[in-house]
Amino acid sequence: MKFIVILKGNAEYEAGAMPGEALIAAMTRFNEEMAQAGILRAAEGLFPSARGARIRIDGDGDGDERSMARGPFDDAGALMAGFWVIDVATLDEAIDWMQRCPHPFEKGAAEIEIRQLFSGDDFGEAFTPDLRAREQQLRSQVDAP
Repeated sequence: MKFIVILKGNAEYEAGAMPGEALIAAMTRFNEEMAQAGILRAAEGLFPSARGARIRIDGDGDGDERSMARGPFDDAGALMAGFWVIDVATLDEAIDWMQRCPHPFEKGAAEIEIRQLFSGDDFGEAFTPDLRAREQQLRSQVDAP
């Protein structure tokens, strides 16, 4: 089972505070542990929302009504500061790993959200053999060096 683990931001993160050497070293050790255990698929930190944008798509599925806003956004606790993608057997295993995560900020509270990623089997008959083949071809292209 693959999970995305979302590190939520806080006011310090949104203000652009960069981690010090000790925090970078602690996070590096944590990521190395997950890599050595064979569960880490990706891990990235994100710049604050001031360097980002949002696109909103409204309507009835036709996507004709779009709007765009540049950051910063004022909902710091709901914004992503970083993420991991891990591949573990259960949600409980994902929780166990993330309980070991160092405090990701030098000041303020931190929140980590764990969400399971869909696999093709989760879509049932709607994920037809043709769509499965196209998805596999796409993954092969994306995974190619």
